[in-house]
Amino acid sequence: QVQLVESGGGLVQAGGSLRLSCAASGRTFMNFAMGWFRQAPGKERECVTTMRWADSSTYYGDSVKGRFTISGDSAKNSVNLQMDSLKPEDTAVYYCALAHSGGPWSIRLSESEYDYWGQGTQVTVSS
Repeated sequence: QVQLVESGGGLVQAGGSLRLSCAASGRTFMNFAMGWFRQAPGKERECVTTMRWADSSTYYGDSVKGRFTISGDSAKNSVNLQMDSLKPEDTAVYYCALAHSGGPWSIRLSESEYDYWGQGTQVTVSS
């Protein structure tokens, strides 16, 4: 089993910044990718950003490109999400995810491609 623990959520004014962190523990020897998803009230969970460890390639959802940055350390099984220029529409519960299957080169953009999830951390952006 793998456990993911997120931290860093909170309340911030529009235009502000927050940094989320996620650390994985347990059976992490097959950690192929990690990413961040979010779910706003009444909406489906969406992919925010992902990082593939094989070549450190990253993906960003269109709504966060240029504002959010993912970084990570495969040796420590951890990822961070730097969120700048936050908007009220970024308000959501943010979840860290880890892919344990599918091999090192898969591009994983859907939640079904991730095997383990954190408990989620609330991010609220006030206008």
